[in-house]
Amino acid sequence: MAASTLTEVARLAGVSPATASRVLNGSARTPGKDIAERVRQAADSLGYIPNAQAQGLAKSSSGLIGLIVHDIADPYFAAIARGVQDAAREQRKMVLLATTGGGPAEEKEAVAAFAARRADSIVIAGSRSCRAEDQEGNAQLAAELDRYCRNGGRVAVVGHPVVGATALEGYHVVEVPNQELAGRLATELAAGWDGDFVIIGGPDGLYTSDDRVRGFQEGLARAGHRPAEVLRSAFNRSGGYEAGLQLAARIKAASAGNPAAPKLCIFAVNDVMAIGAAAALRSEGLRIPRDASIAGFDDIETLRDFRPALSTVRLPLEDIGRLATRATRPRPAGQDQEAAPDEAVTGEVTLRRSTEAAAV
Repeated sequence: MAASTLTEVARLAGVSPATASRVLNGSARTPGKDIAERVRQAADSLGYIPNAQAQGLAKSSSGLIGLIVHDIADPYFAAIARGVQDAAREQRKMVLLATTGGGPAEEKEAVAAFAARRADSIVIAGSRSCRAEDQEGNAQLAAELDRYCRNGGRVAVVGHPVVGATALEGYHVVEVPNQELAGRLATELAAGWDGDFVIIGGPDGLYTSDDRVRGFQEGLARAGHRPAEVLRSAFNRSGGYEAGLQLAARIKAASAGNPAAPKLCIFAVNDVMAIGAAAALRSEGLRIPRDASIAGFDDIETLRDFRPALSTVRLPLEDIGRLATRATRPRPAGQDQEAAPDEAVTGEVTLRRSTEAAAV
């Protein structure tokens, strides 16, 4: 059955379509109480569903927040999304979700779709990239975001600014101290550790990964330890697994020639890569921490069920989502509209059994 129209509601209520629209779409110009009640009764009897875009025009707000993540199945992004949802409820708004796979060209398409639906604000969570293959996508995404902000939209980006974006109004970056925290992790792991370190990093040019690699190397240097070797792989569990297979072969070869050879301490730049690497080591008959130590970064919820308990850096992921969403709220008149959020993202190093110097 075809949906009822606003014209049909107006005819049944005995008013003009403009009057019916003001009642049902939330305009500040509202008719008298009796007329409004008559319109609502007519709408109920016809099963009329108000047009969300028309409501947005009437209220100058759609009540929608767009959220762009790389992969909602990744616990890192799922936790941020929960925080965004919590903050959206505070504002009595709904969240529209787009999962892009991580490319800036796909993020641009998501921004355009949200803008077309008059989303009040957009939150983007995902690592920025300066890789050559992302250059065109970065330019397209930056242009789309600038256009959106010029038209009154507000944007919060988690981590790093979008490459090439020039918007000055309505644009916020929620910085995450990845480099600093990775350095602190390295310094604590290096205390009393005589073996070598290996870093499993994402593709070169991926900002989040590069920050964590750089910070870890700086932390080793402060501890007087030689630099770690860096293995590059995909920034996900599969990438960690592939790197773990390489390291498993190396560990087995070293122990075969010298059973007393120093162990490796592996730092994967996110927890899902660490989980993948640990799975690869187990598949080759190696045990953690007996044959190798391993640490990750993020402290995702999945780690509650991971054994042995994984050393990592804990980030307040849900709080990051809340902070980003709150940063896009219009500020009261007279307050600096582009003031930074009152809170700053912090984290903490959490050492667990996966990096014990010797198996218990």
